[in-house]
Amino acid sequence: MTALCQQYEKKVKRYALGENWRFFAIFGRYTFLTLQMNTMKKAIAALLLLTAFPLLSFAQQADAVVGNWLNEEKDAKVQIYRSGDKYFGKLVWIARAFEDDGKTPRKDSKNADAGLRQRGLMNLVILSGFGYDDGEWTDGKIYDPKSGKTYSSKMKLSGRQLNIRGYVGVSMFGRTTVWTRAD
Repeated sequence: MTALCQQYEKKVKRYALGENWRFFAIFGRYTFLTLQMNTMKKAIAALLLLTAFPLLSFAQQADAVVGNWLNEEKDAKVQIYRSGDKYFGKLVWIARAFEDDGKTPRKDSKNADAGLRQRGLMNLVILSGFGYDDGEWTDGKIYDPKSGKTYSSKMKLSGRQLNIRGYVGVSMFGRTTVWTRAD
């Protein structure tokens, strides 16, 4: 049986494509030809890269809003960050961080909820719950500490500018503010 196997192996090597084809025996019999795995591994790796690239690209697009932004009046800086699959923003700098005495940090004094009026403005989360969908961050809320009101909101990135639309009910009945990237 061994001599017969050696004879078949020589024929296979002679007539096949160089060393790319090997003859395998299972339980003492020759049953099939297989292609060497190097070519197959390269093909699988290329396929995985082509498949993974759009997913990585999606994550990069969704995170494009992450960073520091100056509000339209340039008197506050908001840090937008991701937590899970949602995006949030907190105040990290304000021009008038202290009350008139110069020592007392400013509070959220205009909040409609009396229980929240004693919280400080620094690190106050003013953007919450935004989800990324097809180039926009939607279904979020924006809190305006100057008025103490919260609005439904959506955001859209345009270069180094972030268009934030705050509205009540329908987005058509709202107002857009434009923030500029501070990084």
